[in-house]
Amino acid sequence: MGKGGQAGSRPALDYRDWMGRSWIRSDVVSDRLIAEYRATFPGLLGPGEVPSGLHWALAPDLAEPGMLGLDGHPRPGLFVPALPLPRRMWAGGEITLHGPLSPGERVERETTVTDITFKQGATGLLGFVTLRHVLTVAGRPRLEERQDLVYRGNPESGAPTSRPPGADPWDVVRTWTVTPDPVLLFRYSALTFNGHRIHYDLPYATGIEGYAGLVVHGPMQAVWMLNLAGHMLGRPPTQFRYRGLSPLICGIPVHIEAAEMAGEIALRVRREDGGVTMQATATP
Repeated sequence: MGKGGQAGSRPALDYRDWMGRSWIRSDVVSDRLIAEYRATFPGLLGPGEVPSGLHWALAPDLAEPGMLGLDGHPRPGLFVPALPLPRRMWAGGEITLHGPLSPGERVERETTVTDITFKQGATGLLGFVTLRHVLTVAGRPRLEERQDLVYRGNPESGAPTSRPPGADPWDVVRTWTVTPDPVLLFRYSALTFNGHRIHYDLPYATGIEGYAGLVVHGPMQAVWMLNLAGHMLGRPPTQFRYRGLSPLICGIPVHIEAAEMAGEIALRVRREDGGVTMQATATP
């Protein structure tokens, strides 16, 4: 289950009223959305009329400008609890695919808050919120997803920047290479209606949240790995689990790598210096 279930965590008793809270939104898999998605990721998509990962652009949580927080996301307390930690990021998740989406379909997404916990990490207190998304078409499930959000405190002035873990030796069988730039980050933010300022506001990303530059979206890295797995299989995998290890900074070339391990496809996003920012496994 979500990171909140890990050893050493403690339940967030003050947020019990959020447990089980849910909401429903709907959207259409339009021809324009598919075309924009393909134009954003040329050469980095797998097979299918609707490329894998496009569901992250469907039915976003909407909020008017006056309902946004400092980071550009909808203000905490609207769709997710207002934890006493200002920085939030997409930490990882798990997807189960029951069937592909098709152009023109109306998709309903139900989101439920399933877990809220706190844990003491190496950099201080961490908060974890787990969401469950179920996407249905005409009442039948097409995709189920667990989404893990992590909340952190603001960085201390002068604190050293953490380095991503090094890459283990792999027998890599397939590689894609990409250098994310600000235009790519902006276009993906627009596709997903993601207002998080770390992806386009350099002074905010470096001066307020303490990153070394603009931050590449976690879901974007998951899109690369999910589609590489589909490219290898000739179809989307039935299950996909991914976890962020370290922020990926814009402008750094990365290799999306795949290896076959124990009947699954192991995947990772590896910087040229060897640091791994995200890893995943895909089940055929």
